[in-house]
Formats: sequence, C-alpha cells, structure tokens
Amino acid sequence: MSTVTISAAEVNKLRQQTGAGMMDCRKALTESNGDFEGAIDYLRKKGQKVAANRSDREAKEGVVIAKANADNTYGIVVNLSSETDFVAKNEDFIAFAQRVADIALETKSTTADELKAAPMDGATVGEKLLEMVAKIGEKIDVTRFEQLSAAAVVPYIHSGYRIGVLVGMNQAADEAVIVAGRDVAMQIAAMNPLAVDSDSVAPEMIEREKKIAVEQIMAEGKPADMADKIAVGKLNKFFKDNTLLPQPFVKDNGKTVGEYLSSVAKGLTVLSFNRIAVG
Repeated sequence: MSTVTISAAEVNKLRQQTGAGMMDCRKALTESNGDFEGAIDYLRKKGQKVAANRSDREAKEGVVIAKANADNTYGIVVNLSSETDFVAKNEDFIAFAQRVADIALETKSTTADELKAAPMDGATVGEKLLEMVAKIGEKIDVTRFEQLSAAAVVPYIHSGYRIGVLVGMNQAADEAVIVAGRDVAMQIAAMNPLAVDSDSVAPEMIEREKKIAVEQIMAEGKPADMADKIAVGKLNKFFKDNTLLPQPFVKDNGKTVGEYLSSVAKGLTVLSFNRIAVG
C-alpha cells in the first residue's frame, strides 16, 4: 500500500479536472502513489465514476445519424451529443455514433433509454457510453432518438452530421420514391417545417395563430366580422410557410412540395417525418 501523503489541494485539483467524487479522487491518487496523470488514468479506467459526475455539463455539440433498414420500411435518427465541436468531428466519435445507430436499427428500440439498455460488444450501449466518456473526458449521451415505419422510409444526413431527417412515404420504396424522399428530406432539413400539412398542425397552435391574426387586424381598425375573414387568409399563409406539402419546393420554386411529389408518382405523398438537429 502507498505511504505517500495526499494533500487536500491535490485531491481538489483532481476533482475539479475529472468531476469525480472527493473520495474517489483521494483513492486514485493513493493508488497511483501521488502521480496526477496516473490518478486520471485510474479514474478513466473506472469510467462510470468519472462519467456519473458529468451530468451537469452542457452537451450541445455532437452528431446526428439517420439510417433505414434494407427495404426502407423502417428507420431511426439518433443524436449522440458531446460538449465540444472538436470531439464531434473526431473520427472515433463518429464511428461510435454510427455503431449506436446500427444497434438502434437492429434492435428497433423505441426510446433512448431502451437503446441505452441494448447489448453492445459484451456490455450495453449505456456502459459503452460511459467508457467513451472516460476515454474522451467529455459528457457524451444519446440525447434524442426517433424511429419511423412507413411504406418507404428515406433517411438523410445534412451538413456534416448536424441534422438528421427521416421521411415516411405512402408508397413502397423504388428508385424514384427514394430520390423524391431524399429531395423532400433536404427540404425538411433546410426549412424545418412544423408538420406535414395543415391537418397535422396541433389544434391549439392553429387557435393561437388565428387569435394573433385577428388581434393584429382589429388593431388596424378593421371590424370584428371582417377580421375573422382576413384571419383565414393569414392562417393559410401560415400553413404555406410552416407546413411541408404547401411550401415552395426548394429545387423548383414553381411547384409546391406536394406538387413535386405528385409529378414523381400519382398519389405520392409524405405521411410523417422526423428531424433532429445538433444543439
């Protein structure tokens, strides 16, 4: 057993750098005979203790991975977060995120917690996350996770893993449907619509937008009966700007997204979508 005297200042320094508990830091320094780097290595080998105390860190960077199965009937999009952009661009971190996404796809997990409980290389995804925390020294977690099933599910990753999109189509996946789905996914990534169409917007949001429109019109001196009629027009403009199918198609502003899809195949449309962005 080590006979090296460990000072409170040394313990506190290690605690501040690693986020580990005071007793864990003292033990790490004792086991490493007072060697600071050796103590850090000791804590990293323990992994879980270092990671558990990083829960208050901000993890606003990371990557988003979107994937679909072989027949494009099921897809997942997962956000693996980190604290810094430097880590988010690390090849090992991206490869780890890809592996987690593969497991999500294979297991058909439905929540982030379920995904973290899934097996991974002799442990669980959650345990491997803690190992990654110990290795990299940042808070890392599966912060958002979505999955989607449809006749065709098209995944898309935008802007260096910063945005991931899943698009659920109403017709089976063939080459034309996949291409169209990818075009629409790019639109969703860029424009961030609230919903597929007006029918998909929450009633409380519609009521709020209508109330705002009416109050704006009446503030201009219009009578209440006229304000209601004008508000309908404003509401339609809101749907056009903020829902997917009525939006001008980014690749051809002469068409809406809905019209573009109809030109690809009769009756082709989007049933649902998921969009996750870093941050």
